[in-house]
Amino acid sequence: MTKTTSAWLLAALAVLATAGAAMADEMTPAERHAALEQAVAVYERGDHAAAEQRFTALGNAGEAAAWHNLAVMHLRGELAGASPARARELLSRAAAQGFVTAQLALGELYESDRLGQPDLAQALAWYERAADAGSVDAQVATATAYFMGRGTPADAAQAAHWYRMAANGGDVGAQYILGSMYEKGDGVAADLRLARYWYAAAARQGDEAAPDKLKDIDARLAAQ
Repeated sequence: MTKTTSAWLLAALAVLATAGAAMADEMTPAERHAALEQAVAVYERGDHAAAEQRFTALGNAGEAAAWHNLAVMHLRGELAGASPARARELLSRAAAQGFVTAQLALGELYESDRLGQPDLAQALAWYERAADAGSVDAQVATATAYFMGRGTPADAAQAAHWYRMAANGGDVGAQYILGSMYEKGDGVAADLRLARYWYAAAARQGDEAAPDKLKDIDARLAAQ
């Protein structure tokens, strides 16, 4: 960032809270990102009213993360008139712009009882959308929904697909579960060698049960 641009941004940030969307709309994406970091800093200092103003202006200017952050403030009860319903509206805006963190958060909100009766089908729809975009947490949530039949008929094959995606992304719980599925032939063809592969991956990440599973699998493979 040049000295001139830096000075302009500092001036913009100084009036952003009262200038509204028009001021933020004059910023480039990089400048909006810097302004978002400043808004987060304001929030972390505990000035929630100022943070709300800045997040709102940036959200109106197209910064999806700002809508997500404002939604979190509603969920935490940090704003006057805070409500989960308002949080859902704000998360929906960010999610519609492709903000994966908001898509995952929407899934979690629909799965909870904060909007009333949990809507597991809606939760799964948002989890799957975030999972498709590469969120490992969403892949685990999607896999679990299919495994347990939450918001959808139970489907072990779909569960295995999403656990595999999360396992490849490094999630230790998914690695262990996938090992178990290969061991039992649950949703996949039984394969002790693949079971061992995934148990070993989980063991390398510190899963406490995986080493015992490895010993058992090794004994069974040796007996074949």
